[in-house]
Amino acid sequence: MRMRIVDAFTDRPFAGNPAGVLLLDDVFPDDDWLQNVAMEINHAETAFAHRLPGGGEADWALRWFTPVAEVAMCGHATLATAHVLHTTGAHEGAVRFATRSGVLVATPAADGSITLDFPTAPLTPVQIPAGVAEALGARPTAVFDTGPNVGDLLVELADEKTVLGLSPDHRSLGAYSARGVIATARAEDPDLGYDFVSRCFFPNVGIDEDPVTGSAHTALAPHWSARLGRDDLTGLQASRRTGLVRTGLRGTRTLLTGRAVTVIEGELHG
Repeated sequence: MRMRIVDAFTDRPFAGNPAGVLLLDDVFPDDDWLQNVAMEINHAETAFAHRLPGGGEADWALRWFTPVAEVAMCGHATLATAHVLHTTGAHEGAVRFATRSGVLVATPAADGSITLDFPTAPLTPVQIPAGVAEALGARPTAVFDTGPNVGDLLVELADEKTVLGLSPDHRSLGAYSARGVIATARAEDPDLGYDFVSRCFFPNVGIDEDPVTGSAHTALAPHWSARLGRDDLTGLQASRRTGLVRTGLRGTRTLLTGRAVTVIEGELHG
């Protein structure tokens, strides 16, 4: 079985967010096998996909696993899977994925980018939870619940420098949401090519800091579009690897656009 490591939301190797991608010949094997493979690959997400019969609402079935758990939605591993399908010739044009979050569509462009069509996260303002400022290492200016698909606490901070300087207590952050915490702020200088910054900490699924998180941008897009008055924005996820995500708010749907690069291809035995 061919296994690939793809860096997503970047146009160069060793940046963006790496994801494992396995295209299966048939239905999904048992969950223990899927989880063991994801643990062996040991990246933030490993995507497993298999082709579906023609004539249905989707072309491929897709699931995502961190090293410790299956997740309901993952942007960068979806981008990585679409990249593998297109670069290997396994699928041409827009591809429809059947997932736990409904049918998600990935559409390639002539310039090599891929646009994902994801559900927009519902944002609900909440009171600043006791202890979250201490766990994060900065006091929030606003806090939002992001709904069941994303499962994070979205925390707006005072400025970009505060986001970049965070050194949180990862274990403590796990108490505040199902997956973790998205920390964000307005870009200090939009002339640098991005409108907002973020960092994502997901201790509850075994990821202290995720390099670039597509699903988080389904919450960041409506948040910053409302703040900045524009539907089309660019976010910089300011992890050590960094990555850019172009967002387009379309009501109940959010478009996420980025590039991907295959960096490793090999054979899985097991």
